[in-house]
Amino acid sequence: MGPPLDPFRFLQIVLAGWVNRHQQDVIDYLREENRVLREQLGGKRLRLNDDQRRRLAARAKKLGRKVLKEVASLVTPDTLLTWHRRLIARKYDGSSKRGPGRPPLAARIKRLIVRMASENRCWGYTRIQGALTNIGHRVGRGTIVRTLKAHGVEPAPQRCKKTTWKEFLETHWDVLAATDFFTVEVWTRSGLVRFVVLFVIELSRRRVEIVGIHASPNGAWMEQIARNLTDVVDGSLRAKRYLIHDRDPLFTAQFREILTAADVKSVRLPARSPNLNAYAERFVRTIKESCLDRMILFGERSLRRATKEFVLHYHHERNHQGLDNRLIVPPPQCAAVRSPVRRRERLGGLLNYYYRQAA
Repeated sequence: MGPPLDPFRFLQIVLAGWVNRHQQDVIDYLREENRVLREQLGGKRLRLNDDQRRRLAARAKKLGRKVLKEVASLVTPDTLLTWHRRLIARKYDGSSKRGPGRPPLAARIKRLIVRMASENRCWGYTRIQGALTNIGHRVGRGTIVRTLKAHGVEPAPQRCKKTTWKEFLETHWDVLAATDFFTVEVWTRSGLVRFVVLFVIELSRRRVEIVGIHASPNGAWMEQIARNLTDVVDGSLRAKRYLIHDRDPLFTAQFREILTAADVKSVRLPARSPNLNAYAERFVRTIKESCLDRMILFGERSLRRATKEFVLHYHHERNHQGLDNRLIVPPPQCAAVRSPVRRRERLGGLLNYYYRQAA
């Protein structure tokens, strides 16, 4: 038999076992309490503030990873490590000191890029980049691509295949003319009669000529009009190469053949497209609003007089916004500023022009 056990030693062992058992019961109770709390939360994740995280981390440090893994139920060792990594990342986070990055392209440069692409349909991205460099703007090729794409501008190969109506007009400006009809109701001995007025407008200078007025126009009348227009001495189209008109039946095949024989190409507009003949349409609106709609006309003679007077006013006395608010035919010289201001009346004061009387 061994030596008898010391009573004091035995008491220490019994007390230590009781303490360990008591601590284990406390731990089991706390763990069960945590489970109940988590069940009450419905499985939702606990949201801890920075102070709570700090307190838990300080307590967990004394236990160590092995013990903490056995007893922890709210916060695991991996959670503590995740908090630690976030603290390190926050320490070296310099995002608050960084700027917004590369500044966006200025709006005026974007407008310039779109303008260059629109005015030069065959220019590619690199060509536009070079043109921008010439005027002091260093813009990347990719930026030009994105800018044009955002504004719906196609790449150069597709742009070159399409010619807009505006480009066609500007390219052939000096050799272009347009023609159109408008109607006027006139009182005659047989009652109210609708007269058709045919005019030609020179697009480059906006000069207008009334070339025909008739109550019942037909193909023969239009053929004679075509011969007058293409007369080599005083025809309105003697220096023109294109005549724009709509698809009115009065512009017959014989009418177009006479134009072709005189080297004038007939440009027939698509149906229901008045905007493509905008200059002629604008003249019709002007003559009606400023003159004909404000008069009661009696007989063809009064209609001819009214249109003649308006055309003179239109050329010599009316300022045109499309020509920088200038006159189509400016006066030969301007009188002194202090000379008297006079008024020239047409059609009984319906059309007025103010000028200074020459000394």
